[in-house]
Amino acid sequence: MRQIPLCDMKKGERSVIKELKIQGSLRRRLMDMGFVEGTAVECAGVSPAGDPKAFLVRGTVIALRKEDAAQILGVAE
Repeated sequence: MRQIPLCDMKKGERSVIKELKIQGSLRRRLMDMGFVEGTAVECAGVSPAGDPKAFLVRGTVIALRKEDAAQILGVAE
């Protein structure tokens, strides 16, 4: 299994969250939105400029900036 940051995922790719490297209030907010270890994530779309990317997490589409998505590691399915 290879670990990849969410920012490197392409549209349609899926992974399972393994680690959040983010600290502080943003970490808490992301966890409240469903970005917790063991949760399946799918890259739902990429903006024309490549930043932000949209992710499908627990039935909700959430857009993250590249710098934030880089701090969330997943294992490709």
